[in-house]
Amino acid sequence: MRTSAVLLLLASLLPPAAAVAGALDDAKPLPRPVQLRFCLFDPMGAQGDITQRARDLALEAQKWNLFVQIKSYTDERVATEDFKAGQCEGVAITTLRAKQFNRMVGSIDSPGNLPDYEHVKSLLKALSNPVLASLGINGRYQVVGVAPIGSIFVIVNDRRINSLEKAAGKKVVVLDWDPSMGKMISSIGAQPVPADLTTYAGKFNNGQADIIAAPAMAYQPMELYKGIGKQGGIIRFPLLQATGTVLIRRDLLLPRIPDLDLRLAQVREYGLLHIDSMINMLKKAEGDLPKHLWMDLTAEDKLKYSRMLREARIYMTREGVYEPTMMNIMKRVRCKHDPANEECGTFDE
Repeated sequence: MRTSAVLLLLASLLPPAAAVAGALDDAKPLPRPVQLRFCLFDPMGAQGDITQRARDLALEAQKWNLFVQIKSYTDERVATEDFKAGQCEGVAITTLRAKQFNRMVGSIDSPGNLPDYEHVKSLLKALSNPVLASLGINGRYQVVGVAPIGSIFVIVNDRRINSLEKAAGKKVVVLDWDPSMGKMISSIGAQPVPADLTTYAGKFNNGQADIIAAPAMAYQPMELYKGIGKQGGIIRFPLLQATGTVLIRRDLLLPRIPDLDLRLAQVREYGLLHIDSMINMLKKAEGDLPKHLWMDLTAEDKLKYSRMLREARIYMTREGVYEPTMMNIMKRVRCKHDPANEECGTFDE
């Protein structure tokens, strides 16, 4: 069955209920019972792994007087619309989709945002700072947490497509609701093939597209080996580090939980404790891919791709696609890890 690797990965990122209970042993129960409806995108439906783990967490939450009703959706768009309409106080979606609620946090998933997982750890720790955490509030909406969901790699059906020049004229699957992907693909002379999450993998697997971008966790559940066939491969160079986002309706929860900000600070601290375990899982998924599929770039091509992604990111920021504040934060993270990088002497992000 084809499904969204991003959402399957979100399921595996949900910690066991016992771990949550242990982390919150010192937390005080709410003074009175609070009902909370949570919208959850699970492509496998009400019996999917994401929903089952969320229900386990909901049972644990009852110990603290928080009673959570899980609403499972197989369509992320519908889950998002119900969240906007106030039919649920919380939602878990991809950061790309979350961008409509918070441009700053939603801008994390931009081209060439962070080169590796150590950079991701630094960014998530920075975002947990109370000063930066306040940037997660946008009117009635608030970002509760951001989690890594993997490096996004270019996957091709022909190993001869091993450079930007050779991608020109090829067909590339893009999400039809994210215009930034189409713009970037068109800029290198390739042809965007629009798809939603339900058809994203299928258009690559059935030959309607030559190239797709996905995390390692997508390989098995999205059956990408069908599209790769005997001639294809995976380019070992991340286009970006993708993330998932959990949001709440602050306007609906604050009247019922007066110390909401304090409790959210505890949630952020808890999340930081599990960054390493999340990242180790992502690394394992990459290590489990068939080794013969990996295609390594030359140092010259890596530099060329990094420059191309940076130029695309700067251009789209100037066009209003991404939030300059987040671009600056991520640049600071990159330059903290690699101060000798050529971008660190510039002032355009």
